[in-house]
Formats: sequence, C-alpha cells, structure tokens
Amino acid sequence: MLAEAGSIASGASGKALGGVRQQFSSAPEVRLARESVAFFHGLGRDLFEPVGYLFLATSDGGRAELEERLAVQSALGVPVERFDPSRVEGLAVDDVLAAVFCAEDGIADPGAITHELARRAASLGVDVREGVDALELDADTLVLATGASSAALAAKLGVDLPLRPLVRQLVETAPVRGLPAGLPLTIESESGFHFRRRGGALVLAMPEPVPRWGSDEVVDDGLVQDWLGRIARRYPRAAGVPVARAWAGVYDMTPDAHPIIGPVADGVYAACGFSGHGFMQAPAVGRIVADELLDGGADFDISPYRLRRFEGGAVFPETAIL
Repeated sequence: MLAEAGSIASGASGKALGGVRQQFSSAPEVRLARESVAFFHGLGRDLFEPVGYLFLATSDGGRAELEERLAVQSALGVPVERFDPSRVEGLAVDDVLAAVFCAEDGIADPGAITHELARRAASLGVDVREGVDALELDADTLVLATGASSAALAAKLGVDLPLRPLVRQLVETAPVRGLPAGLPLTIESESGFHFRRRGGALVLAMPEPVPRWGSDEVVDDGLVQDWLGRIARRYPRAAGVPVARAWAGVYDMTPDAHPIIGPVADGVYAACGFSGHGFMQAPAVGRIVADELLDGGADFDISPYRLRRFEGGAVFPETAIL
C-alpha cells in the first residue's frame, strides 16, 4: 500500500525544480545518481529532456572545485567534460574562468513523473490511497519515505532521525524571447544560483544566504528581486522579464546532506533525508529498497547511507548542494 497524506505530487516532489544530474562531489552520491539516469532517459522527451547540466566557475577556488569533482565523476564513468560556455546561445560568460558539462543530465517534469509512477504502481496492484491522515493496518514493514515529515513520524515510533526541514523557493518567469530549446540547466558554482528552461520560460533557484530552517513555505520577495537581477546579468535575454509565479517548498536535510536508507527499527525502514536530491534519485532508491526488503539484499552498496553513520563518525558531507 502507498499512503499519501495529501494528493500525489502535492508535496516536495511536485514543487521540485526537476533537475536530474550526476555531478556530485562524493562518490556514493555519484553512483546513486548514475543508477537513476537511465530510468529518466527511458521516459521520453515529454517527461525528460537531456539538455545537460552546465557548471560555471568565476574564481580560482571555484575552478579548482570543479576540477576535483570532475576527477571523481569521471572515475565513476560520468561523461562530464570541460566545456566552452560561449557555445551556449545567449549566455553571458565574460567572467567565467572554467566550466564543466554533462550531456546525460537534464530536466524533467516532476509532477507529471510522480503521477506516472503512481499510475504504474497502481497498475501492478499497489493500493494507492490519497488524503490519508491516519491508517491502521497489519504489515510486516513500514517504509518512511515521507520527506520532511519523516522525523516526526519516526519519533512516534521511538526513532530519532536527524532531519531538519529547510525552506527553499523557486521563481518562474514569463516567456523569454529567443530561448533555445537546448539551453542546459546552468549553475554558478560559487553562489549556487541556477536556472532551467520550462517551455518558453525560465525557472530560477538559489541556496539562500541565510538558511530558513522550518516548514513555513513562504516566498521571500527580496530574494525574487535579487534573482531577477542575477538572471539579467547571466542571461541578458531575460532582462526585464516579469515574474509569472513563485513558490516555496521544503528540503528534508540531514547533517551531511545525504539520505538515510535502511532499517531504523523492527519493521521500520527509512528512505528519507535526500536534502534536495530525492526526485532525481528516486528511481534508483525505489529499486534498491524493494530489492533489500523483498529479496534480502540489493546489488548496490547502500552502507554509506545507514542511520548508524551519524553515531560512528562515518559522515561524508556532500558539497554540491543546490
């Protein structure tokens, strides 16, 4: 059974940016991302567009960090390459010292894909229920895959999950003239400011200078104006474009920005704490969790993601957080 408190895609998944990338800083995270990429490519262009992820560095420190990540990613088979950003139509790159690009990465429609996965699950016999506030049933295993709500639910079972909700927001512009269909999802490495195409518009996002810990999903208008200035400088075709809409959602953050995957109590299994990467890693995680619960083991090493790492000093912070 799949029990959803609201409606399918009404939470973090439906509010996500929809980026899918393999360009992480830690080897376990890169491996997990690679496990998911093939799934997204198999969905078709209506749901996933392989336009790539482009990281820009504007400082010596940023360039060095890109080189370090490139080495990790390349060693694990990610087809990432040094890239001339002037090849991207309309992008202002006079201040860019280095760039890396992975053509396998891309952009997806998170709401539509979440609904499609629920539909597929139902077609295989899964009892999909929406609007479930509370439910009593007999089951061998409860899987907590409830994002930022997971810690509160786990606490009722006597389990302490080190999760904190972090508010993040996105801004969608009105249509931008001359927006190329192949515009990659572009990230300024130092600031984290990034944007993607959605139809003829742009969606903007950025890690906030002062993190908003909590669950109050409110848009900060000051940040909206700041981002409009940033997009005008980095992509001048968007200068002066009005805002079509803005919204906020919540990341379920762990101390090292990696998920918690595995048993946390008798009959209780966690798959949460994805720290903003849950949508893009969901295909791999879903298969891995199913293999472990149904077959007693998975062919993917998920030992780095066990809850016990926080007690044993085995944390490995991920630095490529957007």
